[in-house]
Amino acid sequence: MNNTPREGGPRGLSRRGFMLGAGSLAGAGMLGGAFGTSPTWAAAAPSSIGNGAQVPVLVIGTGYGGSVAALRLAQAGINVHMVEMGQDWATATPGSDGKIHPKITSPDHRAFWMRTRTKQPLKNFLGFPLDKDIPKYAGILDAEDFAGISVYQGRGVGGGSLVNGGMAVTPKRQNFGSILPSVSAEEMYATYYPRANAALGVGSIDPDWFERTSYYQYSRVGRKQAQRSGFAWTFVPDVYDWNYMVAEDNGTVPKSALAQEVIYGNNYGKKTLPKTYLAQAAATGKVAISSLHRATSVRPAAAGGYDVVLEQINTAGDVVATKTVNAGKVFFAAGSVGTSKLLVKLKATGALPALNSEVGQGWGDNGNVMCGRANHMWDPTGDVQSTIPCSGIDNWDAGGAFAEVAPLPTGIETYASLYLSITNTTRRASFSYNAGSGGVDLSWQTAWKQDSIAMAKTIFDKINQKEGTIYRTDFFGNNKQWGDHLTYHPLGGAVINKATDNYGRLHGYNGLYVIDGALIPGNTSVNPFVTITALAERNIERIIATDL
Repeated sequence: MNNTPREGGPRGLSRRGFMLGAGSLAGAGMLGGAFGTSPTWAAAAPSSIGNGAQVPVLVIGTGYGGSVAALRLAQAGINVHMVEMGQDWATATPGSDGKIHPKITSPDHRAFWMRTRTKQPLKNFLGFPLDKDIPKYAGILDAEDFAGISVYQGRGVGGGSLVNGGMAVTPKRQNFGSILPSVSAEEMYATYYPRANAALGVGSIDPDWFERTSYYQYSRVGRKQAQRSGFAWTFVPDVYDWNYMVAEDNGTVPKSALAQEVIYGNNYGKKTLPKTYLAQAAATGKVAISSLHRATSVRPAAAGGYDVVLEQINTAGDVVATKTVNAGKVFFAAGSVGTSKLLVKLKATGALPALNSEVGQGWGDNGNVMCGRANHMWDPTGDVQSTIPCSGIDNWDAGGAFAEVAPLPTGIETYASLYLSITNTTRRASFSYNAGSGGVDLSWQTAWKQDSIAMAKTIFDKINQKEGTIYRTDFFGNNKQWGDHLTYHPLGGAVINKATDNYGRLHGYNGLYVIDGALIPGNTSVNPFVTITALAERNIERIIATDL
């Protein structure tokens, strides 16, 4: 089990910890002690970057890649300013339930980014639609719609770490050559994957507790059925604090994973970036973050560096200020979609015309597809379920699919098993600028998901045949077996060694870098954030050594 002490309280990292030049933060001030302990939060007004500011390095985005860059640059003595489109949830106002983040069964304005109606991954349950009207707000989960797919992304300081299930998977080494062919597998597995896993706080569930807790009955059913059909079933590491989850089960701390919290944020036990990389970055005194700021333009400045235009918004999405700042170097870390859209727009509109034709290419969905199965009455999956998945079914070599045994924590017995599959699809889409709308389009086609469905069926058709069960048809729409409308794992759009050199330097411009999932060409064979983190560790080490 993971014995890392837990940062207490639901709020993670206070904004004060990011104020430039604030000095080193004492460990006791930043981190809580025992389970359930909350740090003391500073009451100072949030800081934000000023119009006309000059910074050595600007990082656009606070997800995995951006957080790695900020920490390592700061440790090298370089002042860094980060801008984040979402809000700083450490300073957010609690909802009517008294918590920062709502349960997945009760989404409200806190749940979705700038929507007036929820767009939940599961559309229906027992014949009833699940979505409802909500006030427009800077919520934590963005369901960004393109013509052929909805892309789910985290919004807030910490990016995707705020909303994912925390499955921290290092790909099998034999698959790495197809994931990042220009990157040394030897270096990644000897140095950068271990470094990323250590810094993220990756750990594994206690197998003995797994066998006896009622909260993972659904996973034990998934194991039994997978193994009965001859499939390999495996535990999967995670960044949840497993000691904390055991304490949740014992009733000695406030429940979080065991209280239906995950995709709309987790109030307690999850090790999000504000508790790991960003906490360490804050402790250097050299990193500042301006939340609710989005970058709209980056162009070379006559006096050197780059002029970056930022729009400051409020939690209703209104632009309250427009600022231009100068940065010596700029790291694009807005996520696969955010980075790709911005770069495509900057090239097409003439701000960065020397970007090459690979910008916007090579985007993929990591082969994501979902399904549910209806089990027999003698195979109940539990009326209580942990929201943190801990296991998967591996048929990658034979069928091109790895399936996460996913939770369905409704609070009632459903006799249903839910799965998120990652498949070996080679489908890739491209982003293009739409001059008429001023936006950026994606060429993904929903029909391409049939490849992923066929690969996932190599697992679930066989299990259904063995168990005498059927697919559920009420989760994703009327009489619809497969969730082919979404991805949680966007990758690509500024592929390494194509749109950039082999370390993320954008071709055509000195001092511009990509350091997030946009570098990875569409598929990692597993949940991608450990690979994003490890690649960022590799790249920033070289960039600091040679460019800075």
